[in-house]
Amino acid sequence: MYDSLEKYICGHIDAAEPALAQLDRDTHVYHLRPRMVSGHLQGRILKMICRMVQPRRVLELGTFTGYSALCFAEGMPEDGEVHTLEIDDEVEDFAKEHFDLSPYGHKIKMIIGDALESIAKLTDSYDLVFIDANKRDYLRYYEAVLPLVRPGGFILADNTLWDGKVVTEPDSNDPQTVGIMAFNDFVASDTRVEKVMLPLRDGLTILWKKP
Repeated sequence: MYDSLEKYICGHIDAAEPALAQLDRDTHVYHLRPRMVSGHLQGRILKMICRMVQPRRVLELGTFTGYSALCFAEGMPEDGEVHTLEIDDEVEDFAKEHFDLSPYGHKIKMIIGDALESIAKLTDSYDLVFIDANKRDYLRYYEAVLPLVRPGGFILADNTLWDGKVVTEPDSNDPQTVGIMAFNDFVASDTRVEKVMLPLRDGLTILWKKP
């Protein structure tokens, strides 16, 4: 039922721009885990969030092949910047090639290295942060980026339903599942932010940093 609904939804929303659609196709052809790409529906939602928030700076944790970074760049003002962190240097050339094919790729700066180490070196403040890296470290990422988010800014955390395992496997010993549940439990009671969890694909949590 969900697949049919998503197909219906995707048929009634804006199409992805050509370079983004090409990136999606190439990711499915050349990469072993194409499911990690944000995809059409989530990508249009990320762009729409940028239309609403109008961020000047976005920080992304987990580039993969660059789909979500391009969606952010597309929805941002012309002078906006996306700083995207990726630990896997094997995807760097692939992502940058597709950034170059897009009319929005010039807004993106890709940083290769461990996310926590890279965050520690950042001196900018950000209007929006997207967490989509190693699930076992979500809580550490959250604590690291929260001071960098301007008051009134947003954090988006992807995969927070984790294939439903947060409900079906509450006693799991899998580090990724444990990491997601620890993050969910912590932010649920964190008074520094307001939060809402959306059942979009694998779960998307939106957090607003209180002034």
